[in-house]
Amino acid sequence: MDIAKRFENNPLIRPQNLKPCIDGMEITCLLNPGVFRMNGKIWLLLRVAERPTQIDGKISFPINNNGKIEVLCFEKNDPQLDATDPRVIKFKGQDYLTTMSYLRLVCSDDGINFYEDPAYPPIYGEGELEAFGIEDCRVATMGDGFHLTFTEVSSVAVGVGLISTTNFQQFDRKGMIFPPHNKDCALFEEKINGKYYALHRPSSPELGGNYIWLAESPDRLHWGNHKCIATTRTDSWDSARVGAGAAPIKTAEGWLEIYHGANKEHRYCLGALLLDLNDPSKVLARSIEPVMEPIAEYEKTGFFGNVVFTNGHYVEGDTVYVYYGASDEVICGAQFSITEILKTLK
Repeated sequence: MDIAKRFENNPLIRPQNLKPCIDGMEITCLLNPGVFRMNGKIWLLLRVAERPTQIDGKISFPINNNGKIEVLCFEKNDPQLDATDPRVIKFKGQDYLTTMSYLRLVCSDDGINFYEDPAYPPIYGEGELEAFGIEDCRVATMGDGFHLTFTEVSSVAVGVGLISTTNFQQFDRKGMIFPPHNKDCALFEEKINGKYYALHRPSSPELGGNYIWLAESPDRLHWGNHKCIATTRTDSWDSARVGAGAAPIKTAEGWLEIYHGANKEHRYCLGALLLDLNDPSKVLARSIEPVMEPIAEYEKTGFFGNVVFTNGHYVEGDTVYVYYGASDEVICGAQFSITEILKTLK
């Protein structure tokens, strides 16, 4: 049951609308922006994925080696290369990403037409734990500034990093706050009973799976009292993995979390969780059917098709404006009625 009202202007941003920031690279895809409002404008913190221009018969990709971008190149017909997944390849038992991601700001006066402001620089990965880049940033807006949770990627780890800022020009890097293997971290934008809360997704393929967990913290740095609140469901649209979207939305009925789920065919849809206002570890309701599915052509075909994936939105009254990545390539927008989403949960 797709109840999303897609923007007529979709896709809003395509790779060709931006210039690469890394010398010698091309933008392969734009993905899953964090969203916030500042200075009277709507801002997207895009995940931009770049790679070298590809040559027939070869596959090449960048890595960050102590702050210097290096390009690795392999022959496609090398028997030791597994390039069946366009996102991740394996060579001699080692995994590599085919692109390098960083975060890039664009803003808009109307929520439709976005442009870059040169006063706001891109955010690149730093250090060995971000050698393969940083991805999928959520932006939590709180009284003391903006708090960015994102995926740190390297050859040894996929974990969650935290950056705090008040102006998106100076950044306070806090390091990795959820250790490997973890991603899809969304902070609640206010304290509950004096504590910070976050949704996150540790992965446990040997026993368990890719599930949504809840954690609490006194300071946004040290996290504990972890609880699993949503697992995958057999023979469902979210049978293979689930993960949090953006910050939960506070409603009179509970915390509304728009989350993503995928099946074994890697088809990504959006659904909703309703969490108790005073104890968000209590799940009051959950979508049986998705509230959004990849049904538009730009959602079905692209770098990695059949994907709608969000980690950013803003709320005005009963309307939530969701910005999402479609087919792992373009940025789109849609709006939902919060009341309508809640009705699907009853």
